[in-house]
Amino acid sequence: MTTIEQDPAEEQIGASNHASGLSIEQRGIEYIPDDERHGRPWHLGAMWAGLVMNVLTVVYGTLLVTMGLNWWQALAAILLGNLTWVIAGVVSIAGPAAGTTTFGVSQLIFGRFGVRPVAFFNWIMMLGYEVLDLVVMVLATNALLNLAGVQVSTAGQLLIVVVLSVVQAVLPLFGHAAITKVLRLLVIPFAAIFLAMAWLVTDDLQLNDTSPASWALFLGGVALAASGSGLGWASAGADYSRYLPATTSRLRIVAAVTFGAGVPQVLLMALGAAIAIAMPDAADPVGGLSKVFPAWLVVIYLVLVIVQMVSLNGVDLYSSGVTLQALGVRISRWQAVLVDGILCGVVGAAVVLSGGFYQFVSNFLLFMIIWFAPWAGVFLADLALRRARYPRASEAVLQSFSAAGLSAQLLGMVAAALCISTTIFVGPVAEALGGADLSIVAGFLVGALAYPVLLRLTKGASK
Repeated sequence: MTTIEQDPAEEQIGASNHASGLSIEQRGIEYIPDDERHGRPWHLGAMWAGLVMNVLTVVYGTLLVTMGLNWWQALAAILLGNLTWVIAGVVSIAGPAAGTTTFGVSQLIFGRFGVRPVAFFNWIMMLGYEVLDLVVMVLATNALLNLAGVQVSTAGQLLIVVVLSVVQAVLPLFGHAAITKVLRLLVIPFAAIFLAMAWLVTDDLQLNDTSPASWALFLGGVALAASGSGLGWASAGADYSRYLPATTSRLRIVAAVTFGAGVPQVLLMALGAAIAIAMPDAADPVGGLSKVFPAWLVVIYLVLVIVQMVSLNGVDLYSSGVTLQALGVRISRWQAVLVDGILCGVVGAAVVLSGGFYQFVSNFLLFMIIWFAPWAGVFLADLALRRARYPRASEAVLQSFSAAGLSAQLLGMVAAALCISTTIFVGPVAEALGGADLSIVAGFLVGALAYPVLLRLTKGASK
């Protein structure tokens, strides 16, 4: 048995830095003391609102249409997919209760060493999100330069990737306080620009022009919407709620995350679907906008896109950094940010040069379901069994491996893989159902139901 340890000197540095919000935060996955807890649930909700108000959310909406859904199917998929913000909200309860990150808490479920393969999947997912954000920044920069009459060469593309990779690493170095403050500040300007776009799209939107897609394709759209919304972000939930006081109302935490993120994400994904239907030339919500929207609006929009993507990658780099620590890598949080930033730049450059951005987005979102749907089921089952009562991270006694947690995760992943349907791989169950993608439901339910059963069996066997 081992415990999560922290350096007293680091604790003092972390306290002073977080208080100012202007220095490099030293806190990693260790326990956040009560005197550093602050804020209210609405601060958390505002942070998530600022996070989802970005062009990638619009991209997810356009993808639903380009994959074949009509307006009403796309809207239904968006609403169903964004219900998973409730899951992210419930996961966020663990932050104030345990005083540590999501994968700090996950050590209690899977074991100190058992959590590492699961944390590895989360790290890969966060790295993937970082790459998506970086590529969007590059596309927006290219679009701005094209509007100015500048043609970017391959060498120029690589230079842009390097510069943006450096810029995006600055905010996550400052840490939690700086990230949440910046994201809250971005809510108003992004809300204004997206309202202007929605107003310009309304006149051209025809809701009954296309016939509905198949049931199987619709389910694939629900899976894509869920993976790009609350379910995909659930693994970062406690990373940001952990600075709330331990006495914060659980219901208010869930409500803040669900409505703070869910409402704007539904609206922006719907905007993306509307743009794809009303203005097919603008289905690319970066470069294609200049063909249908006024130049002044496009310029403002593209500048805001770059700023927003830099801020969004602050969240990704922060969460991937603390996940890297949960993997057992002996590295400080700010060093982990730099490592991830370099990897993001390398992979991002490869995606930019390949020109396969939208295919990368859809396959990435769907394949990530295989691990995070079962993880979410296992995590929520454990939270319910504990009634959200966790020991302090600095006092928690950990197993090396938890057979129940790891077995439930594995069974859930097998179930999700059997039921997934992508352009690269179709599981046998999905194939038998005509391509219907039930990976989220299968992975989540198998993980959630298997965990308490296996926990009881392993406890009984150990007596």
